[in-house]
Amino acid sequence: MTSAELVPVVAQCSGRYDRAEDVVGLWGGLLALAVVWMMLPSTVADSGSWGHPSPGGQLVALLAAVVAGFLVGAILASRLPELRRPFTPYRQMEEEVLLRARSVFYDQRVHHTAGGSGLLLYVSLYERMAAVIADQSVLEKLGQDQIDSLCQELTQQLQHRTPVDALCATLEVAGQRLRTVLPRSEDDVNELADALVVVE
Repeated sequence: MTSAELVPVVAQCSGRYDRAEDVVGLWGGLLALAVVWMMLPSTVADSGSWGHPSPGGQLVALLAAVVAGFLVGAILASRLPELRRPFTPYRQMEEEVLLRARSVFYDQRVHHTAGGSGLLLYVSLYERMAAVIADQSVLEKLGQDQIDSLCQELTQQLQHRTPVDALCATLEVAGQRLRTVLPRSEDDVNELADALVVVE
Protein backbone atom coordinates (compact mmCIF):
# COMPACT_ATOMS: atom_id res chain seq x y z
CA MET A 1 0.00 0.00 0.00
CA THR A 2 2.68 2.50 1.09
CA SER A 3 6.32 2.46 2.08
CA ALA A 4 5.60 4.83 4.97
CA GLU A 5 5.83 3.38 8.48
CA LEU A 6 2.65 4.21 10.40
CA VAL A 7 2.80 3.88 14.19
CA PRO A 8 -0.34 4.30 16.36
CA VAL A 9 0.24 5.16 20.02
CA VAL A 10 -2.12 5.48 22.98
CA ALA A 11 -0.84 7.16 26.16
CA GLN A 12 -2.61 7.21 29.49
CA CYS A 13 -1.31 10.69 30.27
CA SER A 14 1.27 13.02 28.75
CA GLY A 15 2.20 15.22 31.73
CA ARG A 16 2.57 15.17 35.50
CA TYR A 17 0.53 18.32 36.30
CA ASP A 18 1.83 18.77 39.87
CA ARG A 19 0.36 22.25 40.13
CA ALA A 20 -3.16 20.92 39.62
CA GLU A 21 -2.59 18.46 42.48
CA ASP A 22 -1.52 21.35 44.71
CA VAL A 23 -4.64 23.32 43.79
CA VAL A 24 -6.87 20.37 44.67
CA GLY A 25 -4.93 20.00 47.92
CA LEU A 26 -5.50 23.68 48.70
CA TRP A 27 -9.24 23.29 48.20
CA GLY A 28 -9.14 20.21 50.42
CA GLY A 29 -7.35 22.18 53.13
CA LEU A 30 -9.88 25.03 52.95
CA LEU A 31 -12.77 22.57 53.13
CA ALA A 32 -11.25 20.85 56.15
CA LEU A 33 -10.69 24.25 57.78
CA ALA A 34 -14.34 25.19 57.30
CA VAL A 35 -15.56 21.87 58.71
CA VAL A 36 -13.36 22.07 61.81
CA TRP A 37 -14.26 25.74 62.32
CA MET A 38 -17.96 24.85 62.35
CA MET A 39 -17.37 22.00 64.78
CA LEU A 40 -15.36 23.99 67.30
CA PRO A 41 -17.32 25.63 70.15
CA SER A 42 -17.42 29.38 70.46
CA THR A 43 -14.36 30.96 72.04
CA VAL A 44 -16.63 33.25 74.08
CA ALA A 45 -17.13 31.46 77.38
CA ASP A 46 -20.36 31.71 79.30
CA SER A 47 -20.13 33.25 82.74
CA GLY A 48 -18.80 30.71 85.21
CA SER A 49 -17.83 28.11 82.53
CA TRP A 50 -14.41 26.57 82.35
CA GLY A 51 -15.14 23.84 79.76
CA HIS A 52 -14.23 25.76 76.60
CA PRO A 53 -10.93 25.01 74.89
CA SER A 54 -8.25 27.66 74.85
CA PRO A 55 -7.75 29.75 71.68
CA GLY A 56 -4.32 28.18 71.31
CA GLY A 57 -5.81 24.69 71.17
CA GLN A 58 -8.32 25.77 68.57
CA LEU A 59 -5.57 27.28 66.42
CA VAL A 60 -3.64 24.00 66.51
CA ALA A 61 -6.79 22.10 65.49
CA LEU A 62 -7.41 24.49 62.58
CA LEU A 63 -3.83 24.27 61.33
CA ALA A 64 -3.89 20.47 61.59
CA ALA A 65 -7.13 20.41 59.60
CA VAL A 66 -5.60 22.52 56.83
CA VAL A 67 -2.51 20.31 56.57
CA ALA A 68 -4.54 17.07 56.66
CA GLY A 69 -7.03 18.40 54.10
CA PHE A 70 -4.23 19.49 51.77
CA LEU A 71 -2.52 16.10 51.95
CA VAL A 72 -5.73 14.16 51.37
CA GLY A 73 -6.70 16.41 48.44
CA ALA A 74 -3.27 16.17 46.80
CA ILE A 75 -3.16 12.38 47.17
CA LEU A 76 -6.66 11.98 45.74
CA ALA A 77 -5.79 14.25 42.82
CA SER A 78 -2.66 12.22 42.07
CA ARG A 79 -4.78 9.07 41.81
CA LEU A 80 -7.97 10.45 40.27
CA PRO A 81 -7.25 12.28 36.99
CA GLU A 82 -10.75 13.75 36.86
CA LEU A 83 -9.91 15.88 39.91
CA ARG A 84 -6.84 17.39 38.21
CA ARG A 85 -8.29 18.23 34.81
CA PRO A 86 -10.45 21.24 35.86
CA PHE A 87 -7.38 22.87 37.37
CA THR A 88 -5.01 22.19 34.46
CA PRO A 89 -4.78 24.93 31.80
CA TYR A 90 -5.72 23.79 28.30
CA ARG A 91 -2.57 25.37 26.85
CA GLN A 92 -0.38 23.41 29.27
CA MET A 93 -2.07 20.15 28.26
CA GLU A 94 -1.52 20.97 24.57
CA GLU A 95 2.17 21.58 25.18
CA GLU A 96 2.60 18.41 27.24
CA VAL A 97 0.87 16.27 24.60
CA LEU A 98 3.06 17.64 21.82
CA LEU A 99 6.24 17.20 23.86
CA ARG A 100 5.34 13.63 24.79
CA ALA A 101 4.37 12.77 21.21
CA ARG A 102 7.76 14.00 19.99
CA SER A 103 9.49 12.03 22.72
CA VAL A 104 7.63 8.84 21.75
CA PHE A 105 8.45 9.55 18.10
CA TYR A 106 12.14 9.14 18.97
CA ASP A 107 11.75 6.49 21.69
CA GLN A 108 9.86 4.19 19.31
CA ARG A 109 12.42 4.88 16.56
CA VAL A 110 9.79 6.22 14.19
CA HIS A 111 12.43 8.72 13.06
CA HIS A 112 14.92 5.95 12.34
CA THR A 113 13.46 4.43 9.16
CA ALA A 114 15.75 4.19 6.16
CA GLY A 115 13.69 6.52 4.00
CA GLY A 116 12.64 8.91 6.74
CA SER A 117 9.09 7.75 6.15
CA GLY A 118 7.74 7.40 9.70
CA LEU A 119 4.37 8.76 10.77
CA LEU A 120 3.23 8.75 14.41
CA LEU A 121 -0.44 8.98 15.36
CA TYR A 122 -0.59 9.78 19.06
CA VAL A 123 -3.63 9.79 21.38
CA SER A 124 -3.43 10.91 25.00
CA LEU A 125 -6.41 9.77 27.05
CA TYR A 126 -6.15 12.05 30.09
CA GLU A 127 -5.91 15.24 28.05
CA ARG A 128 -8.34 13.95 25.40
CA MET A 129 -5.99 15.24 22.72
CA ALA A 130 -4.16 13.88 19.70
CA ALA A 131 -1.02 14.69 17.74
CA VAL A 132 0.42 13.54 14.42
CA ILE A 133 4.19 13.71 13.92
CA ALA A 134 5.75 13.04 10.53
CA ASP A 135 9.32 12.27 9.52
CA GLN A 136 11.07 14.22 6.77
CA SER A 137 9.97 12.25 3.69
CA VAL A 138 6.31 12.17 4.75
CA LEU A 139 6.39 15.87 5.56
CA GLU A 140 7.95 16.70 2.19
CA LYS A 141 5.49 14.55 0.23
CA LEU A 142 2.29 15.49 2.05
CA GLY A 143 3.05 18.92 3.46
CA GLN A 144 2.23 20.28 6.90
CA ASP A 145 -1.36 21.09 5.93
CA GLN A 146 -2.05 17.42 5.18
CA ILE A 147 -0.41 16.38 8.45
CA ASP A 148 -2.61 18.85 10.33
CA SER A 149 -5.60 17.51 8.42
CA LEU A 150 -4.80 13.98 9.60
CA CYS A 151 -4.66 15.24 13.18
CA GLN A 152 -8.07 16.87 12.75
CA GLU A 153 -9.40 13.64 11.28
CA LEU A 154 -8.12 11.70 14.28
CA THR A 155 -9.61 14.22 16.71
CA GLN A 156 -13.01 14.05 15.00
CA GLN A 157 -12.93 10.26 15.02
CA LEU A 158 -12.14 10.27 18.75
CA GLN A 159 -15.29 12.26 19.46
CA HIS A 160 -17.48 9.39 18.25
CA ARG A 161 -15.40 6.23 18.49
CA THR A 162 -13.07 4.38 20.82
CA PRO A 163 -9.38 5.33 20.62
CA VAL A 164 -8.50 2.07 18.85
CA ASP A 165 -11.28 2.45 16.27
CA ALA A 166 -10.40 6.11 15.75
CA LEU A 167 -6.76 5.23 15.16
CA CYS A 168 -7.67 2.46 12.72
CA ALA A 169 -9.92 4.78 10.71
CA THR A 170 -7.26 7.51 10.61
CA LEU A 171 -4.54 5.02 9.67
CA GLU A 172 -6.65 4.00 6.70
CA VAL A 173 -7.03 7.63 5.61
CA ALA A 174 -3.29 8.21 6.05
CA GLY A 175 -2.48 5.09 4.06
CA GLN A 176 -4.68 6.21 1.18
CA ARG A 177 -2.98 9.59 1.05
CA LEU A 178 0.51 8.16 1.31
CA ARG A 179 0.23 5.36 -1.22
CA THR A 180 0.26 7.82 -4.11
CA VAL A 181 3.25 9.83 -2.88
CA LEU A 182 5.15 7.04 -1.11
CA PRO A 183 4.07 3.82 -2.85
CA ARG A 184 5.29 0.48 -1.58
CA SER A 185 7.97 -1.12 -3.71
CA GLU A 186 8.43 -4.85 -4.18
CA ASP A 187 11.59 -4.94 -2.07
CA ASP A 188 10.13 -2.77 0.70
CA VAL A 189 10.93 -4.04 4.21
CA ASN A 190 8.68 -3.42 7.18
CA GLU A 191 11.02 -1.68 9.63
CA LEU A 192 8.58 -1.07 12.49
CA ALA A 193 6.10 -3.47 14.06
CA ASP A 194 2.49 -3.29 12.89
CA ALA A 195 1.03 -3.00 16.37
CA LEU A 196 -0.58 -0.50 18.69
CA VAL A 197 1.92 0.99 21.13
CA VAL A 198 0.60 1.72 24.63
CA VAL A 199 2.61 4.00 26.90
CA GLU A 200 1.97 5.14 30.47
